[in-house]
Amino acid sequence: MQIMKATGVVRRIDDLGRVVIPKEIRRTLRIREGEPLEIFTDRDGEVILKKYIPINDLSLYAQEYVDVLAETLGVIAVIAEEDTIIAVAGGPKREFAGQRLGNIAEAIQQGQPTITSGSLTQNGKEFSSVVVAPIITDRIIGSVCLAPKKEETKMSQIEVNLANTAATFLAKQMQRN
Repeated sequence: MQIMKATGVVRRIDDLGRVVIPKEIRRTLRIREGEPLEIFTDRDGEVILKKYIPINDLSLYAQEYVDVLAETLGVIAVIAEEDTIIAVAGGPKREFAGQRLGNIAEAIQQGQPTITSGSLTQNGKEFSSVVVAPIITDRIIGSVCLAPKKEETKMSQIEVNLANTAATFLAKQMQRN
């Protein structure tokens, strides 16, 4: 059962069938102008609008890709949509899955694969070396991140190249869908 939070906001449907989502709610949910929303209905007649996250369409690919990266490289591998982790391997799934990216999210906005330091989750462990590769279609829609299992391990250009390969693959898959 999903718990919904009442906002106290009431809007009327206009003559074209449109409803305005208040600016405060759009800002809180990080919904920008022109972004798609999914529409769900339930048996009770409720209409639910959800921010459409295209990379979730590839969650099977994402999980398989992080499984291979983690096993091959011996690292913690995660794939995130925007700033929320949707697939993880090589590390404790409970700690990472569904969590927001920590301070490395800023590195994603640079648009280039890079090695940085920081935490993968908001309350997570700090890593001295994390590879971040953005998934870019017409904009940055997510990222592939690799972190060492052992603190003393430093990430290298090999990990950057493999993360970038994964990010490019996922971007191309998104453009096909």
